[in-house]
Amino acid sequence: MITADPKWMWASVIFLFGLVAGSFLNVCIYRIPRKRSIILPASFCPHCDAPIHPLDNIPLLSYLVLGGKCRQCKGPISLRYPLVECMTGFLFALLYLRFGASPSLLVYAVFVAALVVVTFIDLEHRIIPDVISLPGIPAGFALSFLLPRVNWVSSLLGILLGSGLLLAVALGYEWLTRKEGMGMGDVKLLGMMGGVLGWEGVLFTIFVSSVVGAVVGVVAMMAARADTKYAIPYGPFLSAGGLIYLFSGPQIIHWYLGG
Repeated sequence: MITADPKWMWASVIFLFGLVAGSFLNVCIYRIPRKRSIILPASFCPHCDAPIHPLDNIPLLSYLVLGGKCRQCKGPISLRYPLVECMTGFLFALLYLRFGASPSLLVYAVFVAALVVVTFIDLEHRIIPDVISLPGIPAGFALSFLLPRVNWVSSLLGILLGSGLLLAVALGYEWLTRKEGMGMGDVKLLGMMGGVLGWEGVLFTIFVSSVVGAVVGVVAMMAARADTKYAIPYGPFLSAGGLIYLFSGPQIIHWYLGG
């Protein structure tokens, strides 16, 4: 008789919960940059403003059943919606497999959700809303007391180092070129991330995001046949670097140092 592994059963349950959470994150991604309430009104079609029936608002499944179109006006539903839902579900399941049922799981789930929202808003609008990053800085420090991997000293240093390093880079670039090369949103975001990941996580995130951002930037410029002034948002690369550190950073550092 074959019995299911409880760990994978719970991971599947948490994946489904992540789909639901991702549906709410889509609301945040759409409404926050437009300065609209994320609570009211209920979900509506962005094309015809028709309220979305609850049966048409089932994460992932409704998108597939409706063929990616609004039931009322047949307007296209952005592929971002199922993408964010699946990404959130996948990341939540990975968090459970990595950290188990612990306070860390809840803290990191909130952290990951914030990074998902920031990433997609920055990709579309080239902004990182203060409503996420600024409260996230003290929240990250407060939540560090629930994390075994980060103590309050490392959290505080992470906030100061994260904000300070990027601020120095941004001001230095602006002083040398007389042009803004990095928004203050990135500075606040890394400060928030430092509160959760600690100072080691900040250094790792800066290194990884810089390398990946440079590679993607060169490829994007070549594809767009643009010059070196071609701008791409940096927030998604910071988020990617932070996620890599969250799941495997200490192990990667240990391997790199030959330990």
